[in-house]
Amino acid sequence: MASVSSSPRTVEEIFKDFSSRRAGIVRALTFDVDEFYGLCDPEKENLCLYGHSNETWEVNLPAEEVPPELPEPALGINFARDGMNRRDWLSLIAVHSDCWLLSVAFYLGARLNRNERKRLYSLINELPTVFEVVTERKPIKDKISADSGSKSRGSIKRSSDGQAKSNPKLAEESFEEDEDEHSETLCGSCGGNYNADEFWIGCDICERWYHGKCVKITPAKAESIKQYKCPSCMKKGRQ
Repeated sequence: MASVSSSPRTVEEIFKDFSSRRAGIVRALTFDVDEFYGLCDPEKENLCLYGHSNETWEVNLPAEEVPPELPEPALGINFARDGMNRRDWLSLIAVHSDCWLLSVAFYLGARLNRNERKRLYSLINELPTVFEVVTERKPIKDKISADSGSKSRGSIKRSSDGQAKSNPKLAEESFEEDEDEHSETLCGSCGGNYNADEFWIGCDICERWYHGKCVKITPAKAESIKQYKCPSCMKKGRQ
């Protein structure tokens, strides 16, 4: 498995390692899921899913040395494959993979000070978890930079009857409250962070929030929408 340098590692290096291992696991559970499924034969020995720092993945036996050089992923992921719904099985592996990714990151960051650990977790927290990606609670595309072009300053709030209400010029107090309320919000389409300087709209069905530009909804158009359904909910409704 990957070796651990004896010298202290920076927050940026550890985050890059985390992101690369995460990318490999996400690929295994999404794009390469059929191949991954086939490798997890319940008749084989205890198997683990590894994400590597070069963005690849591997299904293999656990490390033989005790203790291992790095924390080990969940053991025996193959045994439950045929005894569970495929989606539930993948979701379970995703949850364990998130735990493993965090354990590796903080193992590598053991020498970091308090502020560095906080910054590392802040960077990690900007990315959707593997579980969120696999269950489609967040998009696979992690993040895009905010458009610095023309922005519609304001947000869309909805009353219980679904009536959209636009506040194009927010007072300073409500502006700050809005930023606090949605500081953890990610766009359901592109994965970008909430920015109160941009126009956002919330889906009345799944309650996810979107950049207006990502779902092609303008503030003027939102005024005439009684109940907004995001593209994902619209698609589900047609199935």
